[in-house]
Amino acid sequence: MNPENPHYILGRIRFLIECIDCFRNSKPLPEALCYVPREVLYKFWKDSTISSASLGRSQYFVTVWQLASQSQRKKLFDIELKRGTCIKATGEEYCNNHGLWVKLDQEQIQEYNSSCQSKEGWILLCKQPEGGERLVPVETPERLQKQQQLFGYDYRPCTRWEQVVDAQYSLHLGAKPKVAARDDAAVHKLRSVPPTWTLECDEDLVHYFYDRIGKEDENLGSVKHLVDSIDASSFSDEANVWCLTDGDNDTFWESEGSQGHHWIRLHMKKGIIIKKLFVSVDATDDNYMPKKIQVYGGERDNLKKLNDIAVDETLVGDLCVLEDMMVHLPIIEVRIPECIDGGIDVRLHGLKIRSSRERDLGLNIDMFQSANLVRYPRLEGHDPDMLYRRAVVIHRFLKLLDSLIHHLVPAWDHTVGSFGHLKHIKQFLLLSKRRTALIAQCLKDSETNKPNNMPKLYINRRVAMEHRNNPSLDPSCRNAVFSQMFEGLKPSDKCDKPLDYRWPARYDQWWECKFISEGIIDQGGGFRDSLSDISEELCPSSGDSLVPLPFFVRTSNQENRTGEARDVYVPNPSCKEFGKYEWIGQLMGAALRGRELMVLALPGIVWKQLAGEEVKWSKDFPAVDSVLVKLLEAMETMDKETFEYKFGNELTYTTVLSDQSVVDLKPDGSNTVVQYENRMELIQLVQKARLEENKDQIQSMRVGLLKVVPQAVLDLLPWQELEKKVCGDPEITVEALKRLTRFDDLEQSDTRVKYLWEALTNFTNEDRSRFLRFVTGRSRLPAPIFVYPDKSGSEKTDALPESSTCSGALFLPNYSSAKQCEEKLRYAAYNCVAIDTDMVPWEE
Repeated sequence: MNPENPHYILGRIRFLIECIDCFRNSKPLPEALCYVPREVLYKFWKDSTISSASLGRSQYFVTVWQLASQSQRKKLFDIELKRGTCIKATGEEYCNNHGLWVKLDQEQIQEYNSSCQSKEGWILLCKQPEGGERLVPVETPERLQKQQQLFGYDYRPCTRWEQVVDAQYSLHLGAKPKVAARDDAAVHKLRSVPPTWTLECDEDLVHYFYDRIGKEDENLGSVKHLVDSIDASSFSDEANVWCLTDGDNDTFWESEGSQGHHWIRLHMKKGIIIKKLFVSVDATDDNYMPKKIQVYGGERDNLKKLNDIAVDETLVGDLCVLEDMMVHLPIIEVRIPECIDGGIDVRLHGLKIRSSRERDLGLNIDMFQSANLVRYPRLEGHDPDMLYRRAVVIHRFLKLLDSLIHHLVPAWDHTVGSFGHLKHIKQFLLLSKRRTALIAQCLKDSETNKPNNMPKLYINRRVAMEHRNNPSLDPSCRNAVFSQMFEGLKPSDKCDKPLDYRWPARYDQWWECKFISEGIIDQGGGFRDSLSDISEELCPSSGDSLVPLPFFVRTSNQENRTGEARDVYVPNPSCKEFGKYEWIGQLMGAALRGRELMVLALPGIVWKQLAGEEVKWSKDFPAVDSVLVKLLEAMETMDKETFEYKFGNELTYTTVLSDQSVVDLKPDGSNTVVQYENRMELIQLVQKARLEENKDQIQSMRVGLLKVVPQAVLDLLPWQELEKKVCGDPEITVEALKRLTRFDDLEQSDTRVKYLWEALTNFTNEDRSRFLRFVTGRSRLPAPIFVYPDKSGSEKTDALPESSTCSGALFLPNYSSAKQCEEKLRYAAYNCVAIDTDMVPWEE
């Protein structure tokens, strides 16, 4: 069966929709997704790494156990397996820390040992961490010949669940393919869930796996550990190919042969994903120095160009020729089509790779012990065996989804909508293996060239600060940094085009800022400061600060200090400046595409609507107004006497929105008293009004977002990932800071380094956010930090630290104690807002 056949694609889409409906409504999943064959033949597979004595054996013994569980395992008997023979078992598999097991049913047990009365037995197919001998499924020629004699010579039974899906849900000319007999008991186990199981339980299971496998484990190491082999256009002893991986830039590989026909081919180890590939060059090589480098990647017979680089003729050192690959590429080929001054041969001094590995779910029942599920109360009380089997079918569903996902999202050039069913299972996409590469491709296909001339903005932060301290003095908000930038970025001429914000990710400065009365040459730090200023004006980080702009208001939870998410804002229902909301969405899209952050403290209900996900009252609105949610829940179950005692004739068809405005829920609602019998009508009207109170503002933000980011990207991003890509990671741990910090002229044993980490450990998360902004201009991770000794030398003690946000540099003085270091760093983080103040200030 060809999976790219249109009939199979449409069949799988039909099947996908049915599966999504089952997940949404907590119904048993389709039998095809849970298919398990009743009979599978297994034979020994001998690894070439095992001993020669083992390879020469003519018979083997396979132990049958009563249970696969290690604590309750009991040996039943041994099966003698002679060379060339097979073991018959069911297709029901079970994986734990010991290895992968397969089940024998009672009939199969009787066939091998008639005296054994056990109803089931288990044999070990392979040990989890080891190679060596293992049992693998086979289809013997003799068995296939007998089946063809019975059913016809074109008989090819479906024995895998993917084949069953295609057979049952695709349209066929003639008879449908036959399906091998299934194991009804095993299928029933995979389909069954407890009566209390919901879609939220499945989402928690996905999140449990996502958190457990964590982020891809990056590794910067020798190429030797990441590739199986290296080929080159010149591979003689004189060419010195080994010099590419010896770590010494003084040695080099030198090509031989025709001009422009020089290449190096890397055969990557399975699962390795290139994050950065460096080539070391040396300008002193004269006409051996590459002038142009091209990088190709993919399968051996289908290499595609990934990058084309013009080499700086003065460069001595490492040149990044490839970065941010999202999938494993079996072959990477570096070609040198041209050398400096028409040189014939080429020299390269080394190869370096930063890489990560593809994630593997690693399904294993021992992962589901209750001690591991403390953070997931919906899962904690369930049987580990049930959770394991549910994870198996979710894994199958994701495999099917990955095979279709490129057919389900719209292309950038002709976006007409979305595959509506996808929004119901957005959380499942966290475990998709193809999604990341598809997002990267969509962003790349939709990017535009950077502007020919970088916009220059003149910002007066002094008047912006005065406005922030007393917004009532300037109701138009024209002095806010936000307003100054909004006006400054408007096209000054009719021929000028507005910024489209769809630049390549490496274009990391969108405009140049001139801060009036502040000494600065903006090399990126001023630009990042302007984004931080906008974010702070839109959603102030301090609950005691006034909100200087009208676009967002504090939630009831924040105002009343109740419930969850007490530090977030929602779009102002009364603000009708939709053009500016659209610009906010464009800035969010630019942050998603690039490396900068737009830190907006918004609740999940807003991010969900931006990402196109469903919102639910009981699940999402408690983050906005938990008191109202509880009140309506109580009203729903209230008896008539209590209702009349609490509300009397004072309850009308009105509700208070987030901006404290009162609206009627029906015509003349403020003059209509709610009767006990009509309370459910009131509850539904309140829920509808509050869920939709800022839908126009959110829609305008989404319109701006979609001008910068393809619809397909929003379709593929769960709301949590959308928030993190726009805002960065709100949690700033000391461990994360240590990974991002580099020290220059300072040893780890230096007292200043020890005091720094001690101070940051004692900081709150807000303190660390302020510190990060003081050093880098960003208030969330990731943000690299470079620490240097104090500029004035080691004789200065207990001085304030200095920073350069353009380069992310911190200049750290000597301190007499860790306490002094903590106090000075905290003071600088909260009070030193002007950057690069060692320069001469200027006035406009």
